[in-house]
Amino acid sequence: MFARQKLYEGKAKIVYATDDPDVFLTHFKNDATAFNAQKRGQIAGKGEINAAISGHLFQLLEANSIPTHFIDRPTAEDMRVKAVKIIPLEVVVRNIAAGSLCQQTGLELGAVLKQPLVEFYYKNDALGDPLLTRDRLLLLELATPEQLDQLQQMALRINELLSAFFQQCGITLVDFKLEFGLDRNQQILLADEISPDTCRLWDQGETDPDRRVMDKDRFRRDLGDVEGAYQRVLERVLNQPVQPLVQEPVQE
Repeated sequence: MFARQKLYEGKAKIVYATDDPDVFLTHFKNDATAFNAQKRGQIAGKGEINAAISGHLFQLLEANSIPTHFIDRPTAEDMRVKAVKIIPLEVVVRNIAAGSLCQQTGLELGAVLKQPLVEFYYKNDALGDPLLTRDRLLLLELATPEQLDQLQQMALRINELLSAFFQQCGITLVDFKLEFGLDRNQQILLADEISPDTCRLWDQGETDPDRRVMDKDRFRRDLGDVEGAYQRVLERVLNQPVQPLVQEPVQE
């Protein structure tokens, strides 16, 4: 049995210590929040679905040389992970204009960006998780210049891999949030989760701007069928094998 000493409880997960100091147990909850927890609710089965999707995608990334905190899933809603100290940054990668990028820039929803945009947000609920410039990040000593460079490089590589994978699933990866942590050797590992809670995912078989949504925007915007959308993402993700992804050759 796993020890259940709670270390941290967030909006979507609870992290517990285990008998091994190098291993944590993450429990995925059915709780749903939006707008910095101003909107709250429940999504039936979300914990199990997000744990399964995250586990599959972490294994996919590991198979493609991205170091992650994933170990295994001892139960449907639990994940054993390597113990890390979370870097207090949310690293957001955007491929298509949506959400706050449209609100803050006037870009049209669905505009394809010329190149992926990487943004750093301060992981601080009291401040509303603000978008910070590199100089402000360094001023607050949230990460070293070398760590910021590595986070950006890792985020772009993860974007390449996940975009290619979701393309195989008939899903467009619009944007997504990543979190990283430092292990006892100060190695940066991808942490947290990768799921419809943390990604914007559009069904390529749908053209209607509401019907195509397969992520937490269905909850945010009261679009309905939230559980069904999450389940469809799960089915498509698990239908694709965990393996190294072959990059398409560059056309001369």
